[in-house]
Amino acid sequence: MSSYLEIKKQLEKYWFSYLGENSKRFSSSTISGASPPSVFVGQYGYPKINIGPMVPADIHGDTSILDSPEAWPGKSLQEILNYRLSLVRGLNSIKIDDLENKFILSLQELTMSSKPAESELNFHKIPTFHQSLLSNQNNDLNKEFTPFGPQAEIKSFKLSSNTSTNKKIDNLYSDNNIRANDAVIDLYNNGIEISQINKVLSLGMLGRKIKRRLVPTRWSISATDDIIASYLVKKIDMYQSIDQFEVIKYNHFSNYYSIILIPSDVWSFEMVEAWYDQNNVNKFFLESDYENSTTGLDHYPRIAGAYFAAKLGILEYLTSSKKRKCSVLIFREIRPEYLVPLGVWQIREGIREGLRSKQDITTTSFSDFRKALVYASKEMRVPLLDWLKHSEMYKNYGKKTLISDFF
Repeated sequence: MSSYLEIKKQLEKYWFSYLGENSKRFSSSTISGASPPSVFVGQYGYPKINIGPMVPADIHGDTSILDSPEAWPGKSLQEILNYRLSLVRGLNSIKIDDLENKFILSLQELTMSSKPAESELNFHKIPTFHQSLLSNQNNDLNKEFTPFGPQAEIKSFKLSSNTSTNKKIDNLYSDNNIRANDAVIDLYNNGIEISQINKVLSLGMLGRKIKRRLVPTRWSISATDDIIASYLVKKIDMYQSIDQFEVIKYNHFSNYYSIILIPSDVWSFEMVEAWYDQNNVNKFFLESDYENSTTGLDHYPRIAGAYFAAKLGILEYLTSSKKRKCSVLIFREIRPEYLVPLGVWQIREGIREGLRSKQDITTTSFSDFRKALVYASKEMRVPLLDWLKHSEMYKNYGKKTLISDFF
């Protein structure tokens, strides 16, 4: 495995190489290309926010993979960065309730498209990289923001007349009486990808007419995960509990997961995250969030959207063909080598992928909680004792298992 410094050097080299190879494509105030389709809604300045389409410069045909996280498991970091950086972002400042604006209507049409849509963007100035792989201060890697392509204020946006509308999305868009939550579930049950559902929700296209608003992309992603996960929780009530502890391990992009399935007649869920000090890779921090079947989660997660993304991935597995019930404890260790924040999609898709792989291999099962926890913490750099100190589920479920029993 490459070290922290080696990965850092590779990414810095990649960034300068990318700029050199693509500077010509990004040097015009007019671009055209096939939008995946993709739209971004910002959050700064709320309730008046920047919104616009994302279009790859001079890339036509099937560009769907550029903004389809469901297709990214197994792709390299550089491939995903290429997808992110290829999309040029147009910006227009719009109030969240201005849904009759012609520009917004054109973005809604784009979002309903079932395939990439040819588009043309004209800007007031040549687009620039506002937030890059490198920070502006010391030319070091930027760990605060998910990378994206160049952006600029839009002068005009033209969408091809040959877009192919997804009929299911169009029907729900036209339904002014359905609740937004019910519309999200309807789309999900009809096989619409989560990445497209959150775009539709973000563009204010679902729900009762008088309540529709633009929703920042970051918020809509977590809202979509939460709505669907809450729906799936209700389904597992009727299932039979597992009878042994099971541990599934998975890692990608220097994120290490241990998923512990715990026999239980009632649902509960907890995720404990550990991450490292940027200036001292031997120093780590932990945070956690927990819910039970009685009170649910009584606060916005301290680990933010990661909580909802992980919960959804787990519940999809439990409500699949096996239809099982249990409590779930997840350890997520974010290694120092995770130098570029990719977004919560990598948590949802990573857990999905890990559980898909599990179905093809022998399950690692244990007869007691202690053995499951010991196995789950193996290969983790953070000691088991630290994980347990931050786990509410351990305190509740493991009352008969003392921390001293592990040593």
